[in-house]
Amino acid sequence: MGEPPGYRPSAWVHLLHQLPRADFQLRPVPSDFAPQEQEYQQALLVVVALAGLGLGLSLIFIAVYLIRFCCCRPPEPPGAKSPLPGGGCVTWSCVVALLIGCAGIGIGFYGNSETSDGVSQLSSALLNANHTLSTIDHLVFEMVERLDEAVRTELTTLEEVFTQRTELVAAARGTRRQAETVAQQLQGLAFWQGVPWSPLQVAEDMSFVEEYRWLAYVLVLLLELLVCLFTLLGLAKQSKWLVIVMTVMSLVVLVLSWGSMGLEAAAAVGLSDFCSNPDTYVLNVTQEETGLSSDILNYYFLCNQAVSNPFHQRLTLSQRALANIHSQLQGLEREAIPQFPSAQKPLLSLEETLNVTEENFHQLVALLHCHGLHKDYGVALRGLCEDVLEGQLFLLLFSLLSAGALATALCSLPRAWALFPPRNPSALCSGSRLSEPLLPARLEPAPPLRSFPGGRRRPH
Repeated sequence: MGEPPGYRPSAWVHLLHQLPRADFQLRPVPSDFAPQEQEYQQALLVVVALAGLGLGLSLIFIAVYLIRFCCCRPPEPPGAKSPLPGGGCVTWSCVVALLIGCAGIGIGFYGNSETSDGVSQLSSALLNANHTLSTIDHLVFEMVERLDEAVRTELTTLEEVFTQRTELVAAARGTRRQAETVAQQLQGLAFWQGVPWSPLQVAEDMSFVEEYRWLAYVLVLLLELLVCLFTLLGLAKQSKWLVIVMTVMSLVVLVLSWGSMGLEAAAAVGLSDFCSNPDTYVLNVTQEETGLSSDILNYYFLCNQAVSNPFHQRLTLSQRALANIHSQLQGLEREAIPQFPSAQKPLLSLEETLNVTEENFHQLVALLHCHGLHKDYGVALRGLCEDVLEGQLFLLLFSLLSAGALATALCSLPRAWALFPPRNPSALCSGSRLSEPLLPARLEPAPPLRSFPGGRRRPH
């Protein structure tokens, strides 16, 4: 958040920038949540490694089961046509596992939507906070510019007009000093000026990352949904090639499910640790990134009666100075205009400038109150610690159901595949060979009749 376009600080404003500021020490408060520490990062890596261990164990179990099924199956007697014992239970267990996987996909869509809503809520809160801080800076710069313009033009003109009346010149110079006091006090209210950290940039980065995260999860969910549906179709149609292809795809989705499970578990653990006491960690991080004093940050992040407004003194002095300027201008209008008609125009211009400055000042007081920024902070915490955390837990449940369902399906599909009836095209050829001897027998001429002994041949 920089200076508004067209803003040109005066020479005495440059001097205000060069004044030494009050020194303060950055004293971070100890917090249990320390993601930047190596020990905590290693703990999260252990959580991710547990998911990798689960993937390895599941693959080993599936491989051992399939090897035992293929190599240790008892030979079938020749001509046996009876199905394998327990074949129906195996097929139905595969179907039930795939249906559970479809239910888990619904849970995954809900968790992905909740996570996206939480991130959107967090980004919206950051954008509102950025708008508030930008408006504060803009109001301060606008008021300082107006007062500086009034000092350089109208008040200088009044001093030239009132050269014959020393008391009126003294009143105009008093008004000049009051205007400079107001500008000096207002300059310290733009506390976000020069801060390198911007909520707008953070919100844009989070929205960019969340867009790709949401899209990646949607693609994974759709891929698993297609695998489940086509596997069920292959079982219903008893299509061996479709079942084989879906078996390979199930193995791929199984790896993706365990990988996402590790990331979701680490994210859920990190968020739960952060949400247990977020204020201390956010205060420390914001203080390190912005360099603001702890009084200002405590006022806006805590916003309770125990924390006083750090800008109370500046606001009070500015309000008193504006009131003094108003009273002095009224006195000049009563005394100077009858004697110096040429002073009416600059006095009216000063009155207009003062009215606009007072209006902006009241708006600035409302924005500097902790209620607005603290509300945005609460909205951001609710989006992160409620919606995002809930969404991660639902995604973790989806990955768990998906991994279990696919592992069961991978163990059941080979046995179900073995139950499919053979589709041997040689059966049709053997049937045609059986019908071939019958055709020539019908085409051969009948043998001549033999005469029996003692028989007569009938005359033709």
